[in-house]
Amino acid sequence: MDPSSSSQQPKNIGAIEMTDSGQKNDAIQEAVGSFGKYQFFLCFLMFLVKFPVAFHQMAIIFLAPKTDYVCLDNDLRNTCPCSNPEYDKSVFTNTIIMEWGLICEKKWLSSFTQTLFQLGTLIGSVVFGMASDRYGRKNPLLAAIVLQFVMGLVASFLAGFWSFTFVRFLVGVSVGGTMVTSFVIVMESVGSQYRDVISALYQVPFNMGHMILPVFGYFRRSYDKFQLAITIPNVVLLSYFILVTDTPRWLIAMKRTDEAIKIMVKAAKMNNLPTENLAQKIGDYQKEIEKHNLKKGSILDLFRTPNMRKNMLAMSFNWLTCSYCFYGVSQYVGQLGGNVFINVAASAGVTMLGTLCSIPLMKVMGRRTILIVFNFICAGVLIILSVLPPGTYSVVCACIGVVTSFVVFVTVYLHCTELFPTVVRNAAIGFSSMMARVGSMIAPFVVGLGDTSPFWAALTFAVVPLCAGFVSFVLPESKGIELMTTLEQGENFGKKTKNVVQKL
Repeated sequence: MDPSSSSQQPKNIGAIEMTDSGQKNDAIQEAVGSFGKYQFFLCFLMFLVKFPVAFHQMAIIFLAPKTDYVCLDNDLRNTCPCSNPEYDKSVFTNTIIMEWGLICEKKWLSSFTQTLFQLGTLIGSVVFGMASDRYGRKNPLLAAIVLQFVMGLVASFLAGFWSFTFVRFLVGVSVGGTMVTSFVIVMESVGSQYRDVISALYQVPFNMGHMILPVFGYFRRSYDKFQLAITIPNVVLLSYFILVTDTPRWLIAMKRTDEAIKIMVKAAKMNNLPTENLAQKIGDYQKEIEKHNLKKGSILDLFRTPNMRKNMLAMSFNWLTCSYCFYGVSQYVGQLGGNVFINVAASAGVTMLGTLCSIPLMKVMGRRTILIVFNFICAGVLIILSVLPPGTYSVVCACIGVVTSFVVFVTVYLHCTELFPTVVRNAAIGFSSMMARVGSMIAPFVVGLGDTSPFWAALTFAVVPLCAGFVSFVLPESKGIELMTTLEQGENFGKKTKNVVQKL
C-alpha cells in the first residue's frame, strides 16, 4: 500500500481463484508448497520494489517543502503579490518552489505536479494490469522498472517546470506498474492461508522506504540532487531481468504448461519437496481448471443489483478516504512546525507500527469493526489537529491520523477481496483502487490550504474519514467466511435474511 500497493489487480489471475470453488490446496500449491525458500526469495525480490515506490510517492514532501520568503519590494514575509522574492535557504538550498517561483498566483502548481503524479499512478495501475494479463507478469514488471529508472534520472536534469512535471507523471505511471505487477506475483506465489499476512507485510518495505526518505532529504537539500539520489538505488532492480520469471499460475492459465512445470520443478527443489509425477499432476490440474473455468464478470456487474451496488459504493469510498488521508496528512506533516526530517521519519515509523499491528488486529477483530473504529479515530485526531498550534502535539495528532488511515488501507484490501465473488473480485479491487487514486489526487490541494488556514486544512481532512466511519456501518462483516464464487452469492451476502445466512 502504498499502500496504494494495494493496487488494482489484473482482471484474470489465472488459476489463483480455483480455491474459491472447492480446492483449498490446488495442485500448484501442493507441488511447490505454501511458503518456503522459493516464496521467501520471491517475496524478498518483490518487497524491494516497494522502496522506490515509497521514495517517489512521498518525494513531494522534500521536492516542495514549506518555503518561506521575504518580498524585497516591501520587506514583508510570505506576502502576495511579490515579484522579487528572496527565499529562506536555511533548511533547503533549492526546491521546485524556489526554482520556478511557485508562490502567489503560481502556488497551485506545486500541488498540481503531485496530482499529475498520482494520475500517472492510476493510469499505470490500469495499463500495466492489463499488460500483465496479456504478456505475463515478468515483462510488464521489467518495463515498469526501466521506465521508473530512466524517467527518475531524466527528471533530475530538467530545467523547466512543465517538462519536470510531465516526466514525474511518467514516473507515476511506472510506480503504478511496479505496484500492481509485484503484488500479483506475490499473491500468485504464496499459499492461500498466508495471503492475508503477506499482503500486510508487503506494505512494510513501503513504510521503511518512507522512513529512509528523510535521510535522502537531509543530505541532499537541493530538489534535483534529491531526485537523483532517490532514483539511483533503482539500478539494483535491473537484476530482475535475470532473477524473475513468470508465475506458474499465469503460464498454466495461458496453456504454457511446459514452461510452468520447469519453474515449478526448481521451486519444489528449493523447498525440498518431491518432483516425481509433477508434470502429470499439473496436466490433470490444467484440464480441471479448464472444465470448471468460470466466466468473468465485468465492472458493470458490481452495480446491477442493489446489495452489491451498496457494498461497492461503501467499499470504494473507504478506499478513497484512506488514500486521501494517508497521502495528504503524510505530506501535511512536512508543513507543520519543528524539524521536517524528524517529523516525516516519526510519521513513517508509526505507520510501520500500524502495519505490523494490523496483522493481529485482522485476526482478532472484524473487518468492518476495524474500518469503523479507525476511521473515527482518524477523524477525531484530525479535528483536534485543526485547533492545535504547530508544534509537538500537532505532529503527534497528524502521525496518529496517518497510522490509522494506513491500518484502514491494509484492511480494505482484504475486506474487498472477501466481500465480492470470484467473477467480479478483480473488477471490484480495480475500481476501488481507481477511487483510491482519486483521493490521493485531491489531497495535495487540501495540503495547500495549510499555508493560509491550517484549521480548514485539518478539518477538511477530518470530514472524509468521519463520513467513511458512518458509511462502513452498511458493510457486512466478512471475517471467517468462505470466499464466494457467483454473482448470486455476492448479492445475497450480508442481507438480513435468516435463510440466506444459513445457506452461506
